[in-house]
Amino acid sequence: MSNPIQQAFVRAADDGRTAIVPFVTIGHPQRDSTPAVVEALTEAGADVIELGVPFSDPLAEGPVIQKSSFQALENGITPETCFRNAAQIRQRGVETPIVFMGYYNPIYQIGIDEFCARTRDAGVNGIIAVDLPAKEAGPLLDACAKADISLVPLLALTSTEETIAQACKQASGFVYCISRLGVTGARAAVTRDVETLVASVRSHTQLPVVVGFGISNADHVKSVGRYADGVAIGSALINAMQGNATDEAPATAATFIRSLQA
Repeated sequence: MSNPIQQAFVRAADDGRTAIVPFVTIGHPQRDSTPAVVEALTEAGADVIELGVPFSDPLAEGPVIQKSSFQALENGITPETCFRNAAQIRQRGVETPIVFMGYYNPIYQIGIDEFCARTRDAGVNGIIAVDLPAKEAGPLLDACAKADISLVPLLALTSTEETIAQACKQASGFVYCISRLGVTGARAAVTRDVETLVASVRSHTQLPVVVGFGISNADHVKSVGRYADGVAIGSALINAMQGNATDEAPATAATFIRSLQA
């Protein structure tokens, strides 16, 4: 297996644990926070990193990630600085797989082939286009294949069996299952309905399955880890870092990730 994202899940499974996939918005809480935050996250045990590309209209996001995206844009973050941040992370010696997570508009505006090539050149291993349905993902899928990076699909509780089958056929790296209806945001509990979605996904692919939206503590990780390979954590982590200075954010992020493994 040569896919670095899949290899990360294999290593976690060999260690007998659920993979941790933190999400951070590039340029939050401060413009220059992200490379040091990501380095701290990997040292704390993160298995795959989702780098959020700030967008002006993040329709799938709850208030915490919306606020972080707005702050990042206010801090001057653009797609160009996102590529630069990713390259700086690799220059720090971070080898953990990285996935860009964002919306299709910036990808399309830059040019699908160019965006994917620059993603690869920055050391990023894959893309999640939050608002791109599987049935419309053909051009991006082809561009990702040419750049030798993964296209990770998002599947919801409302996804049909046909949609799940198509998304799994196109997927590489892992499949992301949304645990709840609505937008991102930490919740007190994770709905059991997502377990059914994960089972359906597993009937169509052998790729790792990650559950996100609403994961916020060690109990959630333990519960979801019974049926999924990994958990994605965004709002709770970003909320913990909110307002931190550049030099404080990495330690805060690392402490939070370690708390998930308690």
